[in-house]
Parts: sequence; C-alpha cells; structure tokens
Amino acid sequence: MKYLLSVFLGAVSYGILSTIVVTAYGKGYDLGEVVGSQLLTGFLLSWGLALWTKYRSRRLAKTNPAAAAKAASQEQKLTWKHRLILMAAGTPTAITGLVYYHSLRYIPASLAILLLFQFTWIGVLMQAISQRKRPNGIMLLTLAVLFGGTMLAAGLLEQGASNFNLLGVMFGLMAAVSYSLFILFSGKAVPAANPVYRSAWMLTGGLMLVFILFPPAFLFNGVILGDLLLIGFLLGLFGAFIPPLLFAVGVPHIGEGMSSILGASELPVAVALSSIVLHEHVSPLQWAGVALVLLGVALPELYKQRKQSGTGSVLSS
Repeated sequence: MKYLLSVFLGAVSYGILSTIVVTAYGKGYDLGEVVGSQLLTGFLLSWGLALWTKYRSRRLAKTNPAAAAKAASQEQKLTWKHRLILMAAGTPTAITGLVYYHSLRYIPASLAILLLFQFTWIGVLMQAISQRKRPNGIMLLTLAVLFGGTMLAAGLLEQGASNFNLLGVMFGLMAAVSYSLFILFSGKAVPAANPVYRSAWMLTGGLMLVFILFPPAFLFNGVILGDLLLIGFLLGLFGAFIPPLLFAVGVPHIGEGMSSILGASELPVAVALSSIVLHEHVSPLQWAGVALVLLGVALPELYKQRKQSGTGSVLSS
C-alpha cells in the first residue's frame, strides 16, 4: 500500500504544476527562469535529503552495526557508471518540463495536461515497436477510449480544431513522449539503489541539461530575489523533488502498468485547478472526456488483474 500511495501522491503533485507555471508567465518570467528555478530547487532539496540520509546511515552504523549492515546489503552501491546512467535517465524530466511549460504559452492548461496524458498510448506504441509485437485487442480498445476521451475533454467537438494553436499542441505531445520515457526510466535505471540517491542523481542530470540550454542568468541579475524565489520553490517542491523521489520509491515495486493508472490522478487535479484558479472554462462534456481518459488509462491493468484472477480461480479449482 505504501508504494501505491507513493506513486499516487507523486502524480497529484505533478497536477499542481500547470497552474503555478501559468501564474509565473503572467508575472513576466520566461521558460528558462521557470524550469531552471524549479530544477535548482529540486536539486538542492534532493541533495539535502541525500546528505541527511548519509548522516543517518553513519549514525546507525555506530549505534546498531547489524541493522546498518542489513540496510546496506539491500541497496546497490552506486558506481560512477550507475551515476551517469541515472543522470541520463533524469534528462526526460527536464525535457518534459521544458516542452510542457512551453506549450502553456499557446494553449490552455486544461488542454496541455490532456495532451501530456497521451503518454499512455505513446508508451504502448514504444513497447510494441521495441518488442516488434502488435498491440492486442485490449490495447486497441484502450487507444480508442483514450482518443475519444481526449477529443471530448479538449473541447474539440464543441469548439472545433481551428481554435487550437498547432504549435502548442505539438509541444504538448512532445511532453507526452518525454514523460513516457521518464516513467520507463524511473523503474529501470538502477532500481536496487537507494531511492533518495537515485532521485538526486536524476535531478542532477536534468539540471545540467537545462542550464546548458538556458544559462542561469537569473541567479546573478537579481531576478531570483523577486516572486521567482517562491514560484521556483513551489515548482521545485511539487515538480522536481516530491514526484521523482516518490516515483523512485514506488514504480520499481508496483510496475509501470499500475504506475500509469495511479499517474492518471494528475489529470483531474490539473483540470480542476485550471478551472478554479485560472478560471478556464471546463464544460460538463469536457469533464465526461476526463472521465473517459481515466477509464482508458485504467483499462489495461484492470483487464490484466481480471485475467490473472480468472487464471488463479481455474488453477485453484
């Protein structure tokens, strides 16, 4: 249960971000300042937790050597090769933030989060290509449900496609691709290592990429001393610190399928906040589309569990 709750809370944290980013744009901050301050905050928080964890481990080794040895045996010691792998695995986090936040300049937050959620079928497509295996019937049904739900939730049937900015839609879909890679790497990049250190090194890789693309001038020109300090802290806390850490804890234990289902909790949170805080109009038909998207995300895992339950019943009989 703690691993399920971990991934759920991580996804809810992600749902808060779009509202904060739109607020930051309204105050005049640019993409590099927003993403850079977010990842810098996450970097500092993650390494602060890592140092505290290391201090606690050393203290435990002095007071209870047996317990410390047992804990150490359950964790994989990080070599520089592992650290580089984790840093590479952290780059999709930065890319997701860059393209997702950039899409918010062109399209409403409620539409941006729906486009981000296309990571579900994109992940299926990636898996099918890598394994050279055609999606089965339940996957095709899932894709149909997701497609229909997205059309409703985006307001496409009510407003028409001509009212949407094509560039914003493209950036939203790019965010979905990078987010699916993040989910994949969260479960497979050095899973036996301590989640605290895994998260810290992944954030290090993401921060380095952002600072290469957008040199952090805001640290030296005084901009950070304004509202960006609070905005960066909130984005870093809910976008760069809490979710990667909780995903690093939960995803290796519950699997990518269940993680995708729990990750869907991000969607209603983001849409609700965009409606309440940003005053974006969300019609009943769009909420019905949100419900369809959530159903589509859940279908594969529900089918899998039902199939396993049926197999278990046959075997027991």
